[in-house]
Amino acid sequence: MRNVGRLLRGGAVIGLLVFVFLTFTPFGKKNALIFSKITNQSNQNKSTTQETPLLNIIPVETTVAIPVNSYQVERSYTGTIIPRRSSSLSFEIAGKLTQITVDGGDRVEPGTPLAFLDTSTLKIKQQELFAQRKQLVAQLKEMQAGSRAETIAAARASVRQLSQQLQLARQKSARRESLYQEGAISREQQDEAANEASTLQARLDNAQSQLDELIVGTRPERIEAQEALIEQQDANIANLEVELKKSILQAPFAGTVSARLVDEGTVVGAGQSILKLVENNQLEAHIGVPVNAAAKIKVGNTFTLQIEQKNYQAQVGSILPEVDPQTLTVTIVFKLTQGGVAEVVPGQVAKLQLTETINHPGYWLPITALVEGERGLWSCYVLGEKQNVAASDQAVFPVKQQDVEVLYTQSDRVLVRGTLQPNQQVIVDGIHRIIPGQIVSVSNGKTKD
Repeated sequence: MRNVGRLLRGGAVIGLLVFVFLTFTPFGKKNALIFSKITNQSNQNKSTTQETPLLNIIPVETTVAIPVNSYQVERSYTGTIIPRRSSSLSFEIAGKLTQITVDGGDRVEPGTPLAFLDTSTLKIKQQELFAQRKQLVAQLKEMQAGSRAETIAAARASVRQLSQQLQLARQKSARRESLYQEGAISREQQDEAANEASTLQARLDNAQSQLDELIVGTRPERIEAQEALIEQQDANIANLEVELKKSILQAPFAGTVSARLVDEGTVVGAGQSILKLVENNQLEAHIGVPVNAAAKIKVGNTFTLQIEQKNYQAQVGSILPEVDPQTLTVTIVFKLTQGGVAEVVPGQVAKLQLTETINHPGYWLPITALVEGERGLWSCYVLGEKQNVAASDQAVFPVKQQDVEVLYTQSDRVLVRGTLQPNQQVIVDGIHRIIPGQIVSVSNGKTKD
């Protein structure tokens, strides 16, 4: 009984507090007034218009769902800054490295001597070839000048002497022929005399031929053969001069030495890398893009490349004709302007932004308008038909739920499709405070009847 008494006394106290709150506080007076008006109007007005009591009406912000037929996507493609030319320099011949005139970071111009090989052996061989050529030239001059008069006179004297000896031998042979016929000598003696005459005749013919050759001069064929020998020697000398030039390593183009790989005193082989030269005043960006995007790019077009948070203008120099088998992209070669070349270093990453238009209908909504649904789906809240509020001029609307599919996200907005209809009022703020069927009012004044 005591507990019951306590409960009754507690209830009386609570009732008294509620009465005081509803009677004397401004909030209680306002609600009592609204309740009185609603009661009176409901008794007087018997129209068919439905009236909604003003209870828990939350103000929201909305936006109009405007349909679009396409949207643009910003895609980023990356590539590498590389020099137009980069070479590992080496000698074409083997030898001992005697001098290197540059070091890493040095700027060189085309034709600048960079390194030298030992050429002492080649120079000795060059002197030998020059001496041989000198000998061949002297022989050619002798052939072209012909025999000396003294040589011709000696040859004529030899011919006369042989002629006299031949005449004497013939007389001797004739006498022995007579003696043989008479039986005074043997056949052998007669043959010896005849053979001596024949031998002298041959010697005379040879001497006469040499005399004729001395008188006429050297044959043209022999002169041509000698000239050919001289030309062959000139070729040998030229080949040696080429080897001497190859013993000097020169810069093939203007650039900067990026690496020095060996030092003096090293015996290097043909083709062994000595220095690495980079043409850093002509830089290119090689960026791979999909085939469909590459088809829209033309040689000569200008684009903006992002390199280390800075933008640089670059022109399309060429488009490689093959697809990279690893990335399945087409490589676009961009030529940087001179201003960009001065600040960019080979090996840096370059980014290319391309805008792609995708034909797909949908609605752009703020990302704050999305409500997470079941199984990873998405929804949004829209305003229903306008309703009347008893004893108030404020327009209110019921909340309806529309299922949507997110097609693309861009910054703070999304492109969606679904049951959403054109020109519907989509709630974009405070969606965590409302549920479907709840009555809300619009605070931004962008409603449509």
